Amino acid sequence: MSKAFTRESDSDDEDDLPEESGGLPLAAKNYMTPEGFARLRDELDTFMRKERPEVVKVVTWAASNGDRSENGDYIYGKKRLREIDRRVRYLSKRLANAEVVDPAKRGKTDQVFFGATVTTANEKGEERTVRIVGVDEVDLAKGHVSWISPIAKALLRAEEGDVVKLRTPVGVEELEIVKVEYR
Repeated sequence: MSKAFTRESDSDDEDDLPEESGGLPLAAKNYMTPEGFARLRDELDTFMRKERPEVVKVVTWAASNGDRSENGDYIYGKKRLREIDRRVRYLSKRLANAEVVDPAKRGKTDQVFFGATVTTANEKGEERTVRIVGVDEVDLAKGHVSWISPIAKALLRAEEGDVVKLRTPVGVEELEIVKVEYR
């Protein structure tokens, strides 16, 4: 079989971001907490200082062994290198466009803004706590939701004691804001 039909593209024309704007609305800023910014920066640093040089060493060694067409170390090393480079481009763009917002520096307020940790109660009295973070920091297991998510949009600019309406797949749910904190 000809290599023309089996070789992956090495071009940089591939889309670096999963979506056109990485999930952000057009012309929206990429808000992040200091923790989220540090996590992405650390990930980028790990790729650039540790993983990429290690893979380059393996690919260089494999290339020196001769026939590259049947050399698994070379083929998979090149593939991993493309994956790393794609992630590095993505992280670089996200960090370059980031606007870090430190919720701890927000003055005392009961109003919900970016970075707030909000405790809500539904009609049944069941409480739920969410923290409003950037799109790159979402972790539902920890209760971290994106500032562009439906729940965050419903909560933003509301105050402690307010009742907000959240559209869900099963209908409209009313949530009372029990507590607003900035950590």
